[in-house]
Amino acid sequence: MTTAGALPAATRMGRVSLRVADLERVARFYEDVLGLEARTVGDGRAVLAADETPLVVLREELEARPRGADETGLFHTALLVPSRAALGDALERIERRWELDGTADHVVSEALYLSDPEGNGIEVYCDRPREEWPIADDGTVAIGTEPLDVEGVRSAGRGGDGIPPATTVGHVHLEVSSLSAAQAFYVDTVGFGRKHRVDGALFAAAGGYHHHLGLNVWRGRSAPPQGRGLERVDVVVPDAAGLAALRTRLEDAGHATSSARDGDGFETADPDGIGLRFRRDDPR
Repeated sequence: MTTAGALPAATRMGRVSLRVADLERVARFYEDVLGLEARTVGDGRAVLAADETPLVVLREELEARPRGADETGLFHTALLVPSRAALGDALERIERRWELDGTADHVVSEALYLSDPEGNGIEVYCDRPREEWPIADDGTVAIGTEPLDVEGVRSAGRGGDGIPPATTVGHVHLEVSSLSAAQAFYVDTVGFGRKHRVDGALFAAAGGYHHHLGLNVWRGRSAPPQGRGLERVDVVVPDAAGLAALRTRLEDAGHATSSARDGDGFETADPDGIGLRFRRDDPR
């Protein structure tokens, strides 16, 4: 049963769409460094997938200017791999073919951080078993930031060169201009549950997950996203009634929506102009 005003518990993140200047170079990065497979390439567009599931869509926009230092948008796309062994394999590929920006143990998960050739942030992470998560009685989760056991992750690797088929977009972390406005939109209206709060950041999720969305104001960004970088985030709401109720909540709150052009569902934007598409399925 879905609580009135809440997203269905099975809601998850779908593909992340990016505007890029050099499609060939960026697509090759996602293939060679992250192990994704290019399922569709052509007409200025590339779809990068784990098995048959699209995770990242790149659209070449040659005239787009670089993202401005004050523009809201993407902090990172977080690829969730199914095991510590897969994270170890990802670490080996990144160290051999690219460069890490950082690592962290978040108590609920272990994470690697890097950026693609055009500066779009990426997290590759694996979850710890859910029974080990520090969940309070009110459903909030004590997400931490501790040093990662890098050697332990490295030794867990099994030499796999591709990304596992079960890899998904586990969460998306956005840079917003106001946490109060973001909470009013994503929690109070869209229906994600508030899971964790730290100085300058809010984490929210559907169901019992630790977070599907990260929202931060750490860099003081305030302008809408207009240059290269994040074009849209997809959210998969598998319940038709839940999807319809969400659209009604958004419109009642004064947020314009439009029917999706390439499948069921609808599109809208958050208070910073970040594009969102809510749909029942993530089409191949």
